[in-house]
Amino acid sequence: MSALRVGGVLLTGFLLGCTIYGCSHVKEVKAANLQPDEKRKTAPDFALKDADGKTVRLSDYKGRVVLLDFWATYCGPCKIEIPWFMDFERRYKDKGFSVLGVSMDDEGWDAVKPFVADVGINYRVMVGNDSTAEKYDGIEALPTTFLIDRDGKIAAVHVGLTSKSEIENAIEQLLQKPASGGGGRVTLPAELVGAR
Repeated sequence: MSALRVGGVLLTGFLLGCTIYGCSHVKEVKAANLQPDEKRKTAPDFALKDADGKTVRLSDYKGRVVLLDFWATYCGPCKIEIPWFMDFERRYKDKGFSVLGVSMDDEGWDAVKPFVADVGINYRVMVGNDSTAEKYDGIEALPTTFLIDRDGKIAAVHVGLTSKSEIENAIEQLLQKPASGGGGRVTLPAELVGAR
């Protein structure tokens, strides 16, 4: 096999790995299991605008299980996961679950709005920035997905493409447990009441 052909095979493997596992850093991706309750840290709050210009705060979702997805329109693995997240939103929203998407596109809404409309994303999407990423220890690869329990604590972090079943199993586990402080009562943010 010629050196050129070997180089082509290696480049193809690299690009495939980037497409499947995330594009910022090529590394072995291992999905995290749910952290024990005592090791979970509170998810940093943020205030970002959604496509309608309404402010979205993570703290408004306390009492719900939240899948917080950092993604971008150019990210291949993100495009694989988004339909899964739409399915989770559809099936679990009435059980106290919400998906929040934070786009890290440099072009902001110019890139994000057409993508959201084309795909028909059924959950709230915001455009993030460096300061949002820093709150989450810097987002080094996309997608990076946080599963947040009803108490607002990070139960798992998935970097790169993770299997749909693994994420779904984690969501179902988190939904079974009520919030520790509020007896499991779930409150929907005012912007969402009647919007679904």
